[in-house]
Amino acid sequence: MNNRFRKLFAVEKPIIGMIHLAGNSLEEKINRALSELKIYQEEGVNGAIIEDYHANGQELIDSLKEISKRQWDIKLGINYLRNPDSVFALAQDYGASFIQLDSVQGLGFRYAEQKSRFPNLIVLGGVRFKYQPLTGRTLEEDVEQGRYRCDAIVTTGEGTGIETPIKKLRQFKEVLKDFPLIIGAGVNLSNVYDQLQMLQLLEVILSLMEIHNSLLIVYE
Repeated sequence: MNNRFRKLFAVEKPIIGMIHLAGNSLEEKINRALSELKIYQEEGVNGAIIEDYHANGQELIDSLKEISKRQWDIKLGINYLRNPDSVFALAQDYGASFIQLDSVQGLGFRYAEQKSRFPNLIVLGGVRFKYQPLTGRTLEEDVEQGRYRCDAIVTTGEGTGIETPIKKLRQFKEVLKDFPLIIGAGVNLSNVYDQLQMLQLLEVILSLMEIHNSLLIVYE
């Protein structure tokens, strides 16, 4: 069992929300992010990832500056899609407890060096993640590499909004055993029951969600 990940969230099955920094202006992106974080916190979500999905690098940094000025009871993470090489330093600068990398396979930046420079950061790492190239290796080899490089593995279906197949989750868990596994996309109102059943069976963690009018809605 990965004790670093478990200790960070201090619950058996943490829920992690995603902040995509949507908005038509920097001010709107920041205000929306603050509002979403407040909702997550009020509704008992355990963590949130701030990601530059709808933002550029400077907007991500400006948003993190504002977010870091406030006290939060939930754990904060960062996913810097456009420049993953910089995500470790950003997390250090703005007080994030963890980071997400959409892939920890075939890394093109100095991953080992960054990990050694920032040893306290928890890494959620993508393995066979949407839109990432396949390695050509076996599932066992991919998963073992992910286990070595990160503190929890994130996997998805084939694309945004596409359900992560139950068969794929079972295959991952057969190799991972009790190592943390995260469903990174495709959970919605029509499949959430089946995914929750898998969560009970496999201790999978849900990611990417929105809370609206006190109703927990998981979405991509």
